[in-house]
Amino acid sequence: MNDATVNPPKTPPSAAKKPSSVIHHGITVADDYAWLRDPKYPTVDDPEILAHLEAENAWFEAAIAGQKDRIDALFTEMRARIKEADSSVPQKDGDYLYWIEFEDGAEYKKWWRRPVAGGADELILDEVALAESKDYFRLGAISVSNDGRLLAYSIDDNGSERFTARVKDLATGEHLPDEIRGTLSSLVWAAGDTALVYSLANEQWRTDNARLHRLGTPLADDVELYHEDDEGFRVGTTLSANEKWLIVSTSDHETSEVRLIPAADPLADPLLVKRRSKGVEYEVDEREGTLFVLANDTHENFRLATARLASPGDWTTLIEGSDEFYLTGFDLFRDFYVVEGRQAGLDTIEVRYYDDPARVEPIAFPEASYSAGLGDNPEWAMEKLRVGYQSMVSPATTYDYHVAERRLEVLKVQEIPSGYDAGLYATERLHVDARDGTQIPVSIMYRKDRQSPGPLHLYGYGAYGIAIPPGFSTTRLSLVDRGFAYAIAHIRGGDDLGRAWYKGGKLERRVNTFTDFVDVAKGLIARGYTEEGRISISGGSAGGELMGAVVNSDPGLWGAVVAHVPFVDVLSTMLDASLPLTPGEWPEWGNPIEDRAAFELIRSYSPYDNVREQAYPPMLVTAGLNDPRVTYWEPAKWVARLREKKTDDNVLLLKTNMGAGHGGKSGRFESLRETAEEYGFILWQMGL
Repeated sequence: MNDATVNPPKTPPSAAKKPSSVIHHGITVADDYAWLRDPKYPTVDDPEILAHLEAENAWFEAAIAGQKDRIDALFTEMRARIKEADSSVPQKDGDYLYWIEFEDGAEYKKWWRRPVAGGADELILDEVALAESKDYFRLGAISVSNDGRLLAYSIDDNGSERFTARVKDLATGEHLPDEIRGTLSSLVWAAGDTALVYSLANEQWRTDNARLHRLGTPLADDVELYHEDDEGFRVGTTLSANEKWLIVSTSDHETSEVRLIPAADPLADPLLVKRRSKGVEYEVDEREGTLFVLANDTHENFRLATARLASPGDWTTLIEGSDEFYLTGFDLFRDFYVVEGRQAGLDTIEVRYYDDPARVEPIAFPEASYSAGLGDNPEWAMEKLRVGYQSMVSPATTYDYHVAERRLEVLKVQEIPSGYDAGLYATERLHVDARDGTQIPVSIMYRKDRQSPGPLHLYGYGAYGIAIPPGFSTTRLSLVDRGFAYAIAHIRGGDDLGRAWYKGGKLERRVNTFTDFVDVAKGLIARGYTEEGRISISGGSAGGELMGAVVNSDPGLWGAVVAHVPFVDVLSTMLDASLPLTPGEWPEWGNPIEDRAAFELIRSYSPYDNVREQAYPPMLVTAGLNDPRVTYWEPAKWVARLREKKTDDNVLLLKTNMGAGHGGKSGRFESLRETAEEYGFILWQMGL
């Protein structure tokens, strides 16, 4: 029992103010809480900093103590919706069928396989055993060698996202002596299963390399296949669909460059597909001497082109770019290829044929609003495609799509042990006018017996061109069954409606993301779904930046706010090129070091820099001490400044996971408890 439990604090902590400032472009930026960043980061051992974070955690525990019964009840009902003993649908890959299983009560899964020809099930990786006695556990990469004898995998046991890779002999169950620390990448088999290609994270948590490790040799002998000199770019390696090529890609948020290396001969000279050109992104795969290239060089929504290996940069259009169809990806198979994209914001999957370009076979789905995509399809000669599907009211469904018959076969529907009747719920796809006249899509679900106007939860992200699909969530039901409508605002900054939608919320247009979210909330009020002050909101990371911006601009709209690992100290972070992500983030936010206009724009919306004396809504903020993406001091500084400036008596809580990173606690039930805390906080502050 800790001291905070025995003697809970009566008042929230107050961080010391230590004047500090920097000058950029002749402008002084003051920061009284800069001291909360440990100068030895990523090591954090400063006693004063740790004491402050622990004091905030103690205040969090004291504040929610009265909500314990509510949180326990939420956790119990959320857990009851999860099938504890569950497994995935087996999928064939070579001589084996592979699947994963959860056992009753297990936080983590087990990886299994069975010979196609018959034989006993084999446990190839036991996450439960690997995670035993660890406060945090995350499996990174996992890859079985082509001959099925060896398993390469990597784990992170503190949330820092620096993984340790190991190799297991599946025949004996023993680990090989090879151990690679500090990886941040996939693990790709090469040279006839005698070697692995991987990337190390450097001191700034950047993967600027692709390396070759031959099993049984010292790590000091590993060969660097490629090194990236631009500090803003990241390197990753995949295997071509036909497994003949290592595809080494380097990119930032707007430019990419690809090299091909024979997988059988990884020390061969790399083949550069096309030299990087600022603003041009492309991806590559290969079949029978023909390269297939997804690129945005002629249209921002991408085209699909082909090229010969002999002239890899000479691209001939196969599928034109289109304003209507956003081409998001493609997969090659022996007899056909698959194109994925979005039309009017909805997922589309099309089967196409090498010998007949006019033959296009879209896969039809049953609902007007949904999320769908290809699942695990590991073999070159696939006849059935594994497909995943869900909507806001339809649980996750796994299909096999029989290509020749153009037929979907249901393999598994997500089971909800405590019961679920889809007929009790409704979902809609709305469009709300933003202040500049742009129509913002909104996905919303609610119980059909809900009384309007009522409480509403609004979720948003709006960055990096990441779309938020209208998918299914069992935890969401804990709000919806208590009278909430649950809405997702598909705001600019994501690519829900294509690349123009993404560009409409980045760089000089960044503020559109924030105003879109506010305008969606006001639009839902105008349509009678809810009322001012009866809206709870949440977002994480860049979505946490969104939360910070909208509580500064429109605090009276929100009844409760949850900001997970929020990126709120935007100006200071973008001014610090030594931080892990900063140089690679400049194409997304702008470079305030070199560009005064970018400096002034970021300063105008950065949530931390715009906290002011006003009333703020009740807020719950989370952080991870080991988080390399949004460093712990961003939410800690933000909460400290909010405590100093805000003029209300509303609850403000900061919870820092002292042994975790960007994703919070690991394990399916531990993370579920954090969701129960979030929803408990929302219900408490909304008076429900």
